[in-house]
Amino acid sequence: MARMMMPKFNKSSPESPQNMVLEHLPSVPMLLSMAAFQSASFRPGDKLPGLTSEVSSVVIDPDHVQHYRQVCGFAQSQCVPETYLQMLAFPLLLKLMVHDDFPVKVIGLVHLRNQITVHKPMDLAQKFRMLASVGDSRVVSAGLEWDIDTKVTVDGELLWSSTSVFLHRYKTDVPRQRVTPTSHSGTPEYWPVNADIGRRYSRVSGDYNPIHLSDITAKMFGFKHAIAHGMWTKARCVAALHENLPSGPYCIDVEFQRPLFLPSGVMFFQHMESDLRHFSVFNQQTGHAHLRGQIRGYCDGD
Repeated sequence: MARMMMPKFNKSSPESPQNMVLEHLPSVPMLLSMAAFQSASFRPGDKLPGLTSEVSSVVIDPDHVQHYRQVCGFAQSQCVPETYLQMLAFPLLLKLMVHDDFPVKVIGLVHLRNQITVHKPMDLAQKFRMLASVGDSRVVSAGLEWDIDTKVTVDGELLWSSTSVFLHRYKTDVPRQRVTPTSHSGTPEYWPVNADIGRRYSRVSGDYNPIHLSDITAKMFGFKHAIAHGMWTKARCVAALHENLPSGPYCIDVEFQRPLFLPSGVMFFQHMESDLRHFSVFNQQTGHAHLRGQIRGYCDGD
């Protein structure tokens, strides 16, 4: 795993501390403890600050990648799993959202969507720069949505990027749009999702949010059972699709739907339609959808 230490600002940066240049990836447990005591100052109409956080030299620990593969179901490879860098970037995203100028509390926000673009495969030995920034925001019927964009570059060349979309709930005057129900096609794969998957993913990711650890801790935050990390569910799907990923640049989009309570049995579906590979995860017992996504080829200029 990339080394995690307390962050330091680059004092020479004229935009510091809004542009945070860190020596190392910060500690996720430390940032979560800061989030627990965070105060909210957001008022409807407020604009989100243009914050950025970056680490200029990140080196991946192959043993940590191996642990991640085991937890998420990836096969052996010399390349970095597509979703691994999103997990590795999580402390940079948190660093933005616990900043004093960020008006929305981390506790209670909803991770709605995630898009990962693989521009070029990354070798495990490559040293890279990782940068996260607060992107676009918009008012929707459910509240305020905003993007956090992440980029990974090697010697100035963009190899990987992502956009994560979050929601802060509050009442708005925006009409609610009709949502197309998630459908599925094809013969499903049946996966058991064990009760300890939240704890296992927490150990590899550093994301020890109590809602993922046990029923007791999850109930403190309004959930009847512990729930799986959304990015674990996405990673498990990508691992199952690995033989079907495009050879060139491509995007992996997902929309997170109902929480996946632990333990559960799920059904994984996939099918091709035009040039898109669609996939989804449904609960075996209730039939509810937990995630839907698609994979498409990507070209610069799309």
